[in-house]
Amino acid sequence: MPPTGLPFDDIRALLRALPGPDETSRAQVLAREAELIKPAGALGRLEEIVAHLAAWQHRAPPRINRPLVAIFAGAHGVAKKGVSAYPSEVNKAMLASFSNGQAAINQICKAHDLGLKVFDLAIELPTVDFTEGPALEEAACAATIAFGMEAIANGTDLLCLGEMGIGNTTAAAAIHAALYGGPVVQWVGRGTGVDDAGHARKVAAVEAGLALHRGALKDPLEVLRRLGGREIAAIAGAILAARIERVPVILDGYVATSAAAVLHALEPSSIAHCLAGHVAAEGAHAEVLKRLGLAPILDLGLRLGEGSGAALACAIVKTALACHAGMATFAEAGVPEKV
Repeated sequence: MPPTGLPFDDIRALLRALPGPDETSRAQVLAREAELIKPAGALGRLEEIVAHLAAWQHRAPPRINRPLVAIFAGAHGVAKKGVSAYPSEVNKAMLASFSNGQAAINQICKAHDLGLKVFDLAIELPTVDFTEGPALEEAACAATIAFGMEAIANGTDLLCLGEMGIGNTTAAAAIHAALYGGPVVQWVGRGTGVDDAGHARKVAAVEAGLALHRGALKDPLEVLRRLGGREIAAIAGAILAARIERVPVILDGYVATSAAAVLHALEPSSIAHCLAGHVAAEGAHAEVLKRLGLAPILDLGLRLGEGSGAALACAIVKTALACHAGMATFAEAGVPEKV
């Protein structure tokens, strides 16, 4: 990773200067939708999705020529508390499966012609166990956000964001609990499929982390660095970079959404270019999406991670764009709009 990054104050300043949507492009897309050979609104959310793409790509019609699934992989010190059904050694094995084309996300990307990049965020070096101290130092957290901002350096026009890392649903639950309050158990799910004892350990770990860092958790960036992980910080950076470069984003599940939640807490409009790929089976993901104002595209009971839900949603988004671009208008088809 880069040795230096943006100071937290610079990140806050960046959030205040993000570009907004292009409403002219949105209006042009909606005008064409009204002329396509179908009843008004008959394609439901597909029509809204195309308008969303146009507004945030700042062009009509929008295009998807280089969709990218970016997976950020990190290791969590809190995993040693027995919060996962799998040991941290699985991280290395999963990276190998991505490289060998053997993971679920490889098959999804192949089936739908999506690019795939996997970023190893020092999986051999876990973050500090957040029940014992801050997961990351401020400089390291800022540097990781900056690293995430480089994820789209080679260009993309639709970014799907996912993650991999044993213990990261515990970190995500801690972030959501710190941001939104309420009983910790409300935010802690089963993750990789832990049993009742494992779930109890997850709840205890999150409660301990919140108690240890309580005095610093009013600042969302402190929530991120103290309770989060490198993959979550990098996803936050990727969301920001995509906004600056006018690239719409599709978020994956509970962990990826925790990065968006941090940005939303800092500046609610900062994630307006994001779509929720799906609602995960994990814990309170549906509640988090509701708080962020994001309606999921899919509900398939997924809890895999790897960007799988975002990638599957990308297939729907590509379909929406194909309908918009390829359908005839009433005039082109020689069909009267109404009887």
